[in-house]
Amino acid sequence: MSRGRILGVCLGLMALVVALGALSLMAGRVWAPWSAWTSAGADPLWTVIFELRLPRTLLGVLIGAALGGSGAALQGYTRNPLADPGMLGVSAMAAFGAVMAIYFGATASTPWILPAAAMAMAGLGVALLLGLAGASSSMVTFILAGSVLQSLAAAATALALNLAPSPWAVNEIIDWMMGSLSDRSFEEVRLAAPFIAAGLGLILSLGRALDALTLGETGARALGVDLAAVRVRLALGVALAVGASVAVTGVVGFVGLIVPHLIRPLVGSRPGALLAPSALGGAALVLAADIAVRLTPSAAEVKLGVAMAALGSPFFLALLIGWRRRLA
Repeated sequence: MSRGRILGVCLGLMALVVALGALSLMAGRVWAPWSAWTSAGADPLWTVIFELRLPRTLLGVLIGAALGGSGAALQGYTRNPLADPGMLGVSAMAAFGAVMAIYFGATASTPWILPAAAMAMAGLGVALLLGLAGASSSMVTFILAGSVLQSLAAAATALALNLAPSPWAVNEIIDWMMGSLSDRSFEEVRLAAPFIAAGLGLILSLGRALDALTLGETGARALGVDLAAVRVRLALGVALAVGASVAVTGVVGFVGLIVPHLIRPLVGSRPGALLAPSALGGAALVLAADIAVRLTPSAAEVKLGVAMAALGSPFFLALLIGWRRRLA
């Protein structure tokens, strides 16, 4: 696939993100007309747009880019089309770290403890995943390793819920774990943006190494790729991006699984070419899903994590059925 074609796809996705971002600022139970944008505070909707919907939109872009880019990087490194931060237990480990911070009340006095705990556990999750899977890159090995991590994190989180000191703490943890962009402010944007940017920077720097790994580890070494350094950069990049995302929005799954498969027909199967378009595609998908949950005709807003699970589960099933037919 030529660089011009990839650049064209990226520009098209950027235009889509901008259009969805503008729609996100307007959409809601009350639609904001263009006149409210230019009222400079005279219209109450101006406050709704720039104090409530703008940070929500910015977080949607950041979270989607982090999850989409992380999914593409994990799929490229493992040569496994089912790899995803959620499916492989990385998001669950990040959620467990954040739940521990909430459980012990550490976030009341020091807000940075929450993202720090989430990123630390996400990094540990990636390291454990790569260690459990070993040198093998088979689909079964990574799915089993991810299932082990998912089970461990789920059990530890359930224990924290069981031992929570009050029903209010349980409700807070459960509500947060469902994943949502509602009621977020610029404080969450400032908290997550630097870490997500750093994580995405590390992920995007892996393009050449991921391309070389399509030849196998021996071929990659012959091309001068330091596999140990690649593994560290991947673990750190995914930990920063996914950990910061989970810390401010809770668990939003399936973005990293769905987006690379939607983008791959546009840019080809080269892993390095898929990284930047997947980040942009992830931003577009999360914005579209968040707009949809806001417009759902229900008494309470559907959580973004629930909506993505409803979308991602059939997609995952379709992938499995496709793989079964190809292997039959």
